[in-house]
Amino acid sequence: MAEQAMNRVKAVDIELKDKLVSVNRVTKVTKGGRTFSFSAIIVVGDENGIVGHGLGKAKEITEAIAKGIDDAKKNLIKVPILRGTVPHTQKGKFGGAQVLLKPATPGTGVIAGGAMRAVLESVGVHNVLAKSQGSSNPHNVVKATIDALSKMRDAIAVAKQRGISMDKVFNG
Repeated sequence: MAEQAMNRVKAVDIELKDKLVSVNRVTKVTKGGRTFSFSAIIVVGDENGIVGHGLGKAKEITEAIAKGIDDAKKNLIKVPILRGTVPHTQKGKFGGAQVLLKPATPGTGVIAGGAMRAVLESVGVHNVLAKSQGSSNPHNVVKATIDALSKMRDAIAVAKQRGISMDKVFNG
């Protein structure tokens, strides 16, 4: 948990692009009839290692999207990206959704579906092999992908955490 707190970023002076992952229409039945509202899952990122997700709920779609973008800007994390891919294989889990992210060689592209693709493109990963297992609920898949990305560490972070030089990290 301490690692994830270190990865948090403030949304000041960052050019963030937002992507709509899904919109869900929710119905509440009252004695006066059906009341419709919308929930929108949004992913924002600068395509250079910073990504966040948010959920907005409102009576109208545009309002729900705006609320989701504001929420996503409050949940930003910094992710290490190494030559356009993730530094190492990592699993993430949230609820019933499990995701697996594997580094890929240049030219592979983003091999991921729906909700995972939106997160990976927003963070700026261009080559990655990804597998989503379990629940395909977009909300849980987005959170599981963010969980996997927040666990990523580059070689400098590993060396610093272990208190050894960069040479010892690679040469053991």
